[in-house]
Amino acid sequence: MQILINIFRSLFVREEGQTLAEYALILFLIAIAAVAVLGALGVSISGIFQQIIGAL
Repeated sequence: MQILINIFRSLFVREEGQTLAEYALILFLIAIAAVAVLGALGVSISGIFQQIIGAL
């Protein structure tokens, strides 16, 4: 357990760790934005697919 704690500490001490944390935060924000957009457009996208299925 102490090894795991030391690894996480080293991530925040080194600059590479800070960069990694920044990339993780950006990735998280992009994922949240994608979920929000797909949630908002989900009904209209579903309607489009239903029209396509009906046309077939």
